[in-house]
Amino acid sequence: MQQSRGPTAYQKELFLTSVEEDWEVEDQERPLAEIVFNRPLDTIFHYLIPESLTESIQVGKRVLVPLGRGNHVAAGYCVGVHYAVPKRKLKPISKILDDQVLLRPEMLKLTRWMASYYLCSWGQALNAVLPAGVRNQAGVQKIKVLQACQTEESDILGLTTKQKRAFDILQQSSRPLTPAELKSSAQCGDSPLRALRQRGIIEAVEQPLYHKPTIHQDPENGQKNFDLTTDQRSGLKIILEALEQQRHQTILLHGVTGSGKTEVYIRAIQEVISYGRQAIVIVPEISLTPQTIQRFRERFSAVAVLHSHLSDKDRHQHWQQIAEGAVQVVVGARSAVFAPTPHLGIIVLDEEHETTFKQETTPRYHAREVAQQRTKLAEVPLILGSATPSLEAWQAASDKRYQLVSLPRRVMDLPMPVVQTLDMRQRVRERRGMHALSLALETAMQQSLENKGQVILLLNRRGYSTHIQCPRCGEPITCQRCDISLIHHKQRNAAICHYCDFETQPPEICPHCQFPGMRYQGIGTERLESEIRSKFPDVRSVRMDTDTMRSPGNYEKALTAFREGSARILLGTQMIAKGLDFPQVTLVGVINADTALHLPDFRASERTFQLVAQVAGRTGRGPLGGRVLVQTFSPDHPAIVAAASHDFIRFADQELTHRKEYGYPPYGNMARIIIRGTDETSVEAFAEKLAEDLACQDSSTAVNNWRVLGPAPCPIGRIQNHYRFHLQLQTSLSGSLQDYLREHLQSLRIPSNVDFQIDIDPLSML
Repeated sequence: MQQSRGPTAYQKELFLTSVEEDWEVEDQERPLAEIVFNRPLDTIFHYLIPESLTESIQVGKRVLVPLGRGNHVAAGYCVGVHYAVPKRKLKPISKILDDQVLLRPEMLKLTRWMASYYLCSWGQALNAVLPAGVRNQAGVQKIKVLQACQTEESDILGLTTKQKRAFDILQQSSRPLTPAELKSSAQCGDSPLRALRQRGIIEAVEQPLYHKPTIHQDPENGQKNFDLTTDQRSGLKIILEALEQQRHQTILLHGVTGSGKTEVYIRAIQEVISYGRQAIVIVPEISLTPQTIQRFRERFSAVAVLHSHLSDKDRHQHWQQIAEGAVQVVVGARSAVFAPTPHLGIIVLDEEHETTFKQETTPRYHAREVAQQRTKLAEVPLILGSATPSLEAWQAASDKRYQLVSLPRRVMDLPMPVVQTLDMRQRVRERRGMHALSLALETAMQQSLENKGQVILLLNRRGYSTHIQCPRCGEPITCQRCDISLIHHKQRNAAICHYCDFETQPPEICPHCQFPGMRYQGIGTERLESEIRSKFPDVRSVRMDTDTMRSPGNYEKALTAFREGSARILLGTQMIAKGLDFPQVTLVGVINADTALHLPDFRASERTFQLVAQVAGRTGRGPLGGRVLVQTFSPDHPAIVAAASHDFIRFADQELTHRKEYGYPPYGNMARIIIRGTDETSVEAFAEKLAEDLACQDSSTAVNNWRVLGPAPCPIGRIQNHYRFHLQLQTSLSGSLQDYLREHLQSLRIPSNVDFQIDIDPLSML
């Protein structure tokens, strides 16, 4: 929920203007449409359906209606149609925007649940479901077609033979025909058609022409099924039982890296397709999409893609094909959970632990929870796959709410790679200056490359230097609009804020004390790439991070170069840490395992474990074996120790003990409220008032079931010139968090210069 002014007054204004009309109220039933808007309003508005639109109005279409004072017209979503006697004067719908229904009943139910659970409006949830390319009809051309009008027998008297033949063909056709199609079928020219139009027997209308992408194709390599391991067969059996019984079940497929989870997905999807149904496969990173698409296209004949790097036109065309049921498998990132499959049979959420499945703008949904609800509504299975499951999913499996399926061994009984931690506290004196590679890691890279192997290096920090600081006064160079250090990007010769994209020239003189010399510290992927090229000049390396993967096709080019061996070193941020399968990788190096370990976030240890364990799993997948070197200043930290021993269960037991002690998820529900504004005093005052109101417990509610923490400044206290405070709500009462917030915030009055956002089940605490 995001509010910028008093919602009660805003709703009242919109409601009053929506019911004003200059016709007299009639004491008879009228066709009414229920409309919601992409605005922070819970109200469902009612509008009259004009007689001219009664045939074309349908639930799931968008409409244009008058909204607000004056003649303002807004697009809304039709969520209901009924007949009733209007109790007030209502305004009529101005126009219907869609020729076809965009939102099926099951999607309306899903978005209604999203609005209730994530405390946003129904219209905001609906807007998240429809891609911009679909809403804007990207790539759609309008063509003129002819259709028969309703006629009496007397209307067709006196028609010539050609006119009668053309009219009969059009009347019997299951769809409107273009003039060219009708002339060809009736073997006539323009004159008979012109005469029919003049007599009002046929009419010309415009309809959209959808250019369909090439979805159908034969499997590229005709690849046959692989032989399954005993573990894979056991896991697949459980999934197939749920499919055969046509029931909803959430199955957590916990398999070590390289255990063949994808093959289990494929076999399950083959079964789904044999039933004439469709599958959705969701991956956390666009970087995983090319490889995933390749593997699925080798086995299935109709695979569509949905992700943010598609143009609006391509996304709309794929969406249209999916909605028509012409696609067997949909592969995509987070928003693919909303793919309009008319015959959904299964959803697979790969790498379910990934934080990228959480949307950080309204509605702040998590793809896992939405997939859970969608499969429940459709009564089909949901498969969650990961080598390092989220602790929420792991606890749900422990509580028998999810079915746990384990793949504890790699295919072909390949051993897990040996992981060695390098204590950088002692090795920092090995060489002068700042180096990303320790001597041990550099030596290991030389050995791996000499033995014809490939190397993956993980550093989860972008840029060249991670901060710029004056050596005299100690002041860092920070963003003018955010309370955060600027990152030095050497190739662009710029100091950049990674939160608001503010950019400036790197300073040569300290702006605080005028000292003529600045210190560039910290290592990002750009600096790592420079060091690698200087130390291994004859070996091609590829960098994958947000800076290098901006253009469509960059992911495919980089991964193809590494797969084919023309590139021997792959370095990058977390986008290279999971899902990639390259048998020639014999060494993985983690440049700094501590980047997220000490953040003010209760999930910091979990994320560190997942990142290290996942990237470690990229090696040892072939006959050459593999090893992992982890550079860290915290070699004894439980997350590092557990990741080095590939021991997820050990880590989960330790971490869950701490979570239970403090009531953190999965042992309680949580909401985070972020209060923002340009005036720090107003923001802080409203945050304190809000915390005070929320801390007041009803006498019927036990105080120890609720916990309100804060308010306090956010770890990043200012972003884009907005000061930020946050508070945190925790409760052990299942399902009561949303009701409590909805009740207490319903009549909340918000200062005009302050707004707030509610994040249910937050993943980011910054």
